[in-house]
Amino acid sequence: MQVTVIGRHIEATDALKQYATERFQRFEKYLPKNSQATITLSVVKKMHHIAEAMIKANGMLIQASEETEEMYSSIDLLYEKIERRVRKYKERLTDHKHQTGLTAMTDASQAAAHPEDRIPQIIKTKRFDLKPMHPDEAVMQMELLDKDFFIFSNAGSGLVNVIYKRKDGNVGLIEPSV
Repeated sequence: MQVTVIGRHIEATDALKQYATERFQRFEKYLPKNSQATITLSVVKKMHHIAEAMIKANGMLIQASEETEEMYSSIDLLYEKIERRVRKYKERLTDHKHQTGLTAMTDASQAAAHPEDRIPQIIKTKRFDLKPMHPDEAVMQMELLDKDFFIFSNAGSGLVNVIYKRKDGNVGLIEPSV
């Protein structure tokens, strides 16, 4: 597994890079050898140490972030969060119910809050390929990305669908009527 450690508003020391790399190298037992992990370490107001990770493996994208008052603990918490997701991903792949292949999707950008007196403007546009997948695969991808919604092409109907997290903890599916 290729691990890249980047510092944002902080100089990522060799000790920090080595610590993060050693932690994330452990995912080799769960993920393919050609997987890539990018870990971004940042500090906000000298008090908030943020560790973010993005792992690309077999077309699957896994993201997470953690924030504490100390960088090493942020890395540890981030590792634990990613490990839970990777194990869940691996278990679903080996589950006999889910024998179809999973595909990668990048996350859709979330709109920033604007004052009510202004007309909201599109500040970011993101484009990505919609690969066909079943709704249960889309739910898993949404969970791996830690997002509230996920847009995908339904393998059964061929139409664009949206999976979203409901406030009651369940998941909703939006299907267009043609």
